[in-house]
Amino acid sequence: MVNAGVYAEGNYIPSMNELAEELQISKETVKKAYSILRKKRIIESAHGKGFYVTNNGDHKYKILLLFDKISTYKQILYSSFATQIKDISEISIRLHNQDIDLFEHFIEENLDNFDYYIITPHFPLHPANEKRVLKIINRIPNRKLILLDRHLDKLKGNFGAVYQDFENDIYDGLSQEIDELKKFNKLNVISMPGSMYAPLIENGIKKFCKKNNIPFKIHKNITVKNIKEQEVFLILNSQLDVELIELARAARQKGCEIGKDIGIISYNESPINEIVLNGLTVLSTDFKKMGELAAEMIKEKSFKKIKCDFRLIRRNTF
Repeated sequence: MVNAGVYAEGNYIPSMNELAEELQISKETVKKAYSILRKKRIIESAHGKGFYVTNNGDHKYKILLLFDKISTYKQILYSSFATQIKDISEISIRLHNQDIDLFEHFIEENLDNFDYYIITPHFPLHPANEKRVLKIINRIPNRKLILLDRHLDKLKGNFGAVYQDFENDIYDGLSQEIDELKKFNKLNVISMPGSMYAPLIENGIKKFCKKNNIPFKIHKNITVKNIKEQEVFLILNSQLDVELIELARAARQKGCEIGKDIGIISYNESPINEIVLNGLTVLSTDFKKMGELAAEMIKEKSFKKIKCDFRLIRRNTF
C-alpha cells in the first residue's frame, strides 16, 4: 500500500486493531509487521497519534543531541559520534546547561520530531531533580533513547547507554598505577567547589586509599604550604585549568619540579594535555570511544548499556 502510493509520506495508517479487524488476522501478526516496517524506517509512531509513513526508508536519521554543556571532551565525543554517522544522519544540538526547566522544554518541543535522542543527563544530584528528570526522559520511547556519560540506574527499559561510573572508575583508574602511587608519601586531592560528581569521586578515592593503606588528604583550596616533596596531587575539576595553573604556580614558588619532586594527575583527557607541563598525566573515560559506541548502536539498531573504558594515561607529570 505504501509502495503503491496509497499512503503518502506523512499519512497516518490504520491502527493495529483496525488493520487486524479489516484483514481478519491477529493483532500480534500486525504488531510484528509494523515492527518490521519501523525497523526499515518506512513507518514511525507519534505519541498518542498512531503510525505514519516516513518516506519509504530513504531519509537520513534525524538525531537530537541534547548536551548539558560544551567542553573540550564533549567536543571530542561529538566529533567521534558525528564522524561515524554523518553520512546517514542530520544532527541537531541543544544545550540544557543542567537546567531541568530548559531540558523539559527541549523534550516537549521536539517530542516525535526526531528518530533518536542522545542525552547527557547531568543535573545536580538531588532526589527531587532525579525524579523529575526520570519522568521527562520516560516520555521518549526506549528505541529512540541513548544516554551518554552517565547512566540513570532507576530508568528502566531497553534504551541505550554509554557511561562512566564515577565512584568505581576512579578506584579502578588509580589501581592501574598503584605501585607508582605507593612511591609517594601522600595523595593530595584538589576538590574545589562546583564539581557535580566530586562527592562520588571522593568516595572512590577514599575506598582506594583505605584499601591500599595510602595516606591521603582532600583539599578545598590550593596554597604554597600544601606543596611538599614526594607527594602527588590529583585535581578533580580543572576544566578551565584554573586549579592546574594555581598548583603549578605554587609548586614553582616552593621550588619543586613537577614530575620529579611532586606528581600531578588531572581529570578528563584533552588533546592539549600532551603539551601542558611537557605532558600532563590524566585519569579519564574514553570520550572518543563513547561517541563511536553510540553511533554503532544506531547503525546496528541494537541498544546496549555499556560502561565506557576508564584509564590512567601516564605522562611526564607523574
